[in-house]
Amino acid sequence: MLIYLNKIIASFLLPPGLILVLLGWLNIGFYRRKYFFAKILSLVVAVFYLMTTPYVSDGLIRSLESQYRPIQNPTGDVIIMLGGGATGDTPDIDGIGHLSGSAANRLLTAARLQKRLNVPVIVSGGKVFEDTGTEALIAQRMLLSLGIPQDKIIIEDQSLNTTQNALYVKQIIEQRHYEQPILVTSAFHMPRSVINFHKVGLAVEPYPADYKVNANSSASLFKFLPSDGAIYNTCTALREYLGMIALEFLH
Repeated sequence: MLIYLNKIIASFLLPPGLILVLLGWLNIGFYRRKYFFAKILSLVVAVFYLMTTPYVSDGLIRSLESQYRPIQNPTGDVIIMLGGGATGDTPDIDGIGHLSGSAANRLLTAARLQKRLNVPVIVSGGKVFEDTGTEALIAQRMLLSLGIPQDKIIIEDQSLNTTQNALYVKQIIEQRHYEQPILVTSAFHMPRSVINFHKVGLAVEPYPADYKVNANSSASLFKFLPSDGAIYNTCTALREYLGMIALEFLH
């Protein structure tokens, strides 16, 4: 019981819970002097609070992750793995640079699929910022260390976003005459990724990885406590939906 009590207290002593407490305290002062601003601030606090709760963030992420499921017996002649962030100068077992958590999870799924199907893997992702790593090259090194043969790894290291992933990977697919590409990316990122690939005229078999939440929800007190992880997931989901809206209306 003490462990759970500590979690509850900590959720309001650290951001974003602490920010909610401070905003609530400020709002009480507004209600005494500026009622109109108090109502606006109350709405802002309520929306911000909901965004910080796992109950809301899990629901948003789950709405994306539930759109595709890995097929039981995948078949294909090439695997496409999308990058998802990397550090450029951090030490690793056999070199320099790490993939982000999501990208590393994608890589593990791609490697396991490769071992099952014995087909090439296209790793797609360039150097997004000056101080980040080149995702495809770091992924190549890691795949080699996991036992994937050099001749089964194809590098696409120029793309800076998902739209470019699709464009540059399509060129490789056409040059090498692959016909059944399997797409591996995070489950929350899969809906937007599929749209991007369809926009360039490339049909892919979705194979989602890196799930963030359980497939089935459960309600508890802790689902309504503010959490830094929850607000991150909320922003991640909203960014995916915003990206899909942009693809539909701007392209």
